[in-house]
Amino acid sequence: MDPQTIQRRRWYILGVLTMSLLVVVLDNTILNVALKTIADPQKGLGATQSQLEWAINSYTLVFAGLLFTFGVIGDRLGRRRVLAGGMIVFAVASLLSAYAQTPEQLIYARALMGLGGAAVMPQTLSIITNVFEPHERARAIGIWAGAVGLAVAIGPLTGGLLLAHFWWGSVFLINVPVITAGVLLIAFLVPESRNPRPGRLDPLGVVLSVVGLVTLSYGIIEGGEKGTWLETPVLGPILAGLAVLALFAWHEARTASPAFDVKLFRDPRMSAAVASIALCFFAATGVFFFANFYMQSVRGLTPLQSGAMVLPFAIAQLAFAPRSAAMVRRFGAKAVCTTGLSLVTVALASYHFVGTHTSLWVLGAIFFVQGAGMANVMPPATESVMSALPREKAGGGSAINNVARQVAVAMGVAVLGSVVASVYRGDLRDRLAALPAGAREAAGESIEGAHAVAAQLGPAGQSLVGPADAAFVHGMHAASAAAAVVSLIGALVVLKWMPGRAAAPAEPAPAPEPESRPERAGV
Repeated sequence: MDPQTIQRRRWYILGVLTMSLLVVVLDNTILNVALKTIADPQKGLGATQSQLEWAINSYTLVFAGLLFTFGVIGDRLGRRRVLAGGMIVFAVASLLSAYAQTPEQLIYARALMGLGGAAVMPQTLSIITNVFEPHERARAIGIWAGAVGLAVAIGPLTGGLLLAHFWWGSVFLINVPVITAGVLLIAFLVPESRNPRPGRLDPLGVVLSVVGLVTLSYGIIEGGEKGTWLETPVLGPILAGLAVLALFAWHEARTASPAFDVKLFRDPRMSAAVASIALCFFAATGVFFFANFYMQSVRGLTPLQSGAMVLPFAIAQLAFAPRSAAMVRRFGAKAVCTTGLSLVTVALASYHFVGTHTSLWVLGAIFFVQGAGMANVMPPATESVMSALPREKAGGGSAINNVARQVAVAMGVAVLGSVVASVYRGDLRDRLAALPAGAREAAGESIEGAHAVAAQLGPAGQSLVGPADAAFVHGMHAASAAAAVVSLIGALVVLKWMPGRAAAPAEPAPAPEPESRPERAGV
C-alpha cells in the first residue's frame, strides 16, 4: 500500500484499530457483570468463587505474559498479520466460552482469549504510530486511549442489556460477528508494517519476559485471593517473577540484539510516562472493580442499572480524551498529565463520602471526575512512551505500555481487593463467630456470600445484611484512601520527572522518520 493511500485512509484505519481494541477491552468489563449469573446453578454454570476468579485470572495470566512477546513478533512478522491472527483466535475462544458446559471449560477458553487479546492489543498502537505523522499522532492516540476508557464504561451496560434478554453466553457470543467484520476491514484497509532491520532473534529475552510476567502476575493474583501477602505461595512467585524480570533487564542491556532496549528507560519520556500509567491504573481500576459490587450487592442494582451508572465515566472519556492532544500542545504533557492524575486522586478520595444510602448521583459525579482525569493521563503518557521510540520498534514500545497497564490492573484489583476483604472481615468478626462453620466461611468471603447466607437463614439472617453492607463500605473507604495516595504519588512522579514544554524542541523523535517510510508502504 503506497504512502498516499495510507494518508488518505488514515482515519478509517484508526476506526478499524479502535474497533479491534474495543472488542478486547470490552469483553473483560462485560464479564464482570455476568459473574453472578455464571455462578447460578440454574441460569449459569454453578461456578464457585474460586472458579469465577480463575475465569478472570486465566485470561489475565496469558494476556499479561504474552503482551511483550507479541509486540516483538508483530515488529518482525508484520503487525497487520499478527493483528488479524489475534482477532481470529479471540473469536474462536469467544465461541468456546459462550458454549462452555463446565466452569473448567470456561477457564480454558478464557486463557485462549488471553492469547488472542495479547496478539491484538500491541499491534493497534504500533500501527497507529506508523500510520500517523507526529503532528497528528497525539490526537490519534487520544482517540485510541478514549476507546479503552469507553470500553471500561460501556462494558457493564452492554453486559446488563444482554443478560436482561439472553443467556450468559451471549456476553461472549457478541464478539464473533464484530470480529468477523473487523478482520475483513483489517484485510482491506490496514497497511502491513514491520521492522525493516529486526536483527537477530532474542529467544532468551522472550522466554525470560514470559516467565517473569506470568510468575509475577500469578503471585499478585494469589495475594488477592488469599488476602495475605506474606505467605510462601504468594511471596514466592512475586519475588521469583521480579528476579526473572531483573534478569531479563540485565540480559537485554548486554545482548547485541535485544528484544527490547531497556536503556530507553533512561529517557524520562519513557520512564515517567510508564510509571504514571501504571500508578493511575493500579489506583483507579482497583477501585472501579469493587464499585461494581457496591452497586449490585449493597445498593441492589441490576446489572443493567449498574452499567448505566457508569455512563458518566464514558461521557467524560468521550469528551476529554480526543481533546487531550490540544491540551498538551497548549500546556505541555507534564501539566496535562499531572492535572489528570490530580483529578483521579480527588475522585478516589471522594469515595469516602459514599455510604450505604448515599444518593446515586454522588457516585455518578465521582465516576465523571474519574473519567475526566484518566482521559487526560493515558493519551499524553502513551504518546510520550511512543515518541521515545523509533517507528520500527513501535511494537515493543506498545507492549511495554500495555504490560505496565495490565500488571497494574491485576495488582490494583488484588491489593485493593485484599484491603476491602481484610476490613470487611475485621468489622464482621463478632457476627461471623455466631454463624455455623459453613455459613461463616461463605459470609466472610464476600458481601455476596453474606447476602446469600442471610437469605438461607430467613428472618434470622436479615440482621446480618446491614452490618455486612456497612463493613463492605468501610472496606471500600479504606481501599479508596490507599488508592488516592497511590494516584497522588503518580502525580508527583510526573511533576518531578516528565519533561515539560521546554523539553519538546529537543526531542529526537523526528530523526528516525526517513528509515520508517519504506515500512509504512509495507516493505
